[in-house]
Amino acid sequence: MEKKVVKGKRKEESNLNEIRGTLLILLTAFISGIAIVINKFFVVRIDPLLFTALRALFIGLIFLGISFYISQSGKKKFNKASWKSLIFIGIIGGGFAFWLFFTGLRLTTAGRAAFLHKTLPIYATILAIIFLKEKIGKKQLIAMIVMLLGLFLMELTKISSEIRVGDMLVLSATVLWAVENTISKKVMLEKESNWVVTFSRMFFGSLVLFAIIFILGKSDLLFSLTFQQILYIVISGSFLLLYVLTWYWGLKYINLSKASTILLIAPVISLVLGVVWLNEQVFALQLVGSVLILTGAFVITRVKSERGVEET
Repeated sequence: MEKKVVKGKRKEESNLNEIRGTLLILLTAFISGIAIVINKFFVVRIDPLLFTALRALFIGLIFLGISFYISQSGKKKFNKASWKSLIFIGIIGGGFAFWLFFTGLRLTTAGRAAFLHKTLPIYATILAIIFLKEKIGKKQLIAMIVMLLGLFLMELTKISSEIRVGDMLVLSATVLWAVENTISKKVMLEKESNWVVTFSRMFFGSLVLFAIIFILGKSDLLFSLTFQQILYIVISGSFLLLYVLTWYWGLKYINLSKASTILLIAPVISLVLGVVWLNEQVFALQLVGSVLILTGAFVITRVKSERGVEET
């Protein structure tokens, strides 16, 4: 009888974690839908390397404070055995991937960059199957394909057969983020705190970016920032802060393959906000694509993750 009660409580907790993680990732998608358009406006006015480094340092220090508080309060102790992985997360996900993405964004269009970035679920799912042993059911796979088809239809007018250098840089960044997300999920499966993972990704990444800045002889840019540029960095950094906070918190509870696919909702959110705020025109293909994405999302959000990390 006692075993049944314990088993029932575990199942209930697992279901609550699934709901909690899904809602957090849905919030991440909403934030992404706003931020991907805003970031194009920012990087054309600020050196992308400096822009990315300052944002990462700003966010890294915030999560350092959060992680330190949690550790000192006794709620969660650092898992020292995982620091090599945490540093690697920062180097590739918080450092080189950001540099490649924002450099590529200046060499291609916002639409093409957004499309390439949204192919993340493909690489993340493949890596999750291989390294995290996640099982992808037929329903989830079909839903992901439907959502990717919807994304393609939405971005069709912005995609051409011409391959640009910027496209390759953005694609490379996206693959690196898939690798980083896989390592991050694995570290959290090993009971590391999502707060520590977020701190590592941003703080160690910022150190890499600042090192590149000094190597390239761009250190003088640090002392030539205008008030307007600093304001841009703070505003964009706030969006990124919310993005990484909700993403890693949600990823703690659900599978990477499910979480990364939910992010495909972001273009639909961007489309809706464009119509409401900017009175932008909507084309038939965009509507069809949006319906496909939302249909797939409806299915994906109801898929149960094979396993999750319990909060301690």
